[in-house]
Amino acid sequence: MSASANDVTTAELRGFSYVHVPGSKEQSLFLLHGTGADEYDLLGLGSHLAPDASIISARGRSPEGSVNRWFARFGPGVLDEEDIVKRAAELSEFVPAAAQAHEVNPSGIWAVGFSNGANMAAAMLLLHPDIFAGAVLLRPMLPLEPEAMPELTRKPVYVASGTRDTMIPRASTDRLLELLESSGADVTVRWQEAGHGLGPDELPPIVEWLGARIA
Repeated sequence: MSASANDVTTAELRGFSYVHVPGSKEQSLFLLHGTGADEYDLLGLGSHLAPDASIISARGRSPEGSVNRWFARFGPGVLDEEDIVKRAAELSEFVPAAAQAHEVNPSGIWAVGFSNGANMAAAMLLLHPDIFAGAVLLRPMLPLEPEAMPELTRKPVYVASGTRDTMIPRASTDRLLELLESSGADVTVRWQEAGHGLGPDELPPIVEWLGARIA
């Protein structure tokens, strides 16, 4: 399924602007865009990664000037953890509400996030581990240290990182991986000789990984 203009429903719910693309699979994708993008940015990627899956894609609610973001920061790489907690709580209420509005299975929603969106998805795993069935984190870093370790036993998480990514400290990504694995998540990590941008050769392994898990 391609996310054509005729497929996309634009809506607002609980303060979130978002779009929904219907699908035929039992499980679905929730897309989280990167800094400066919007709810339309990852629709093509989502349709490519999981054809025939329904998609919900929202816009981050913590703008930096005119730039859309999921949570605030004090500077590059310096994240506002208090705002992360606040925004994660908002998202934890929105996701099941949107699922109900579009008759999407609430226990079969998979997060796919890029950069800032990947950090938000990671925060959801650490703070609200029951919201997503699994996650694809594209160029993530550690969003915050949780006060308590989440229960992520056997939850599938795919992490795609670049060895030449100057925007993401390697130590931060490594710490996120450590927390996910310590919490019991089934983590698949792929380090690419790449920068912050996602290369086309990174997509086939993700398609294969998701295809083995999304029915």
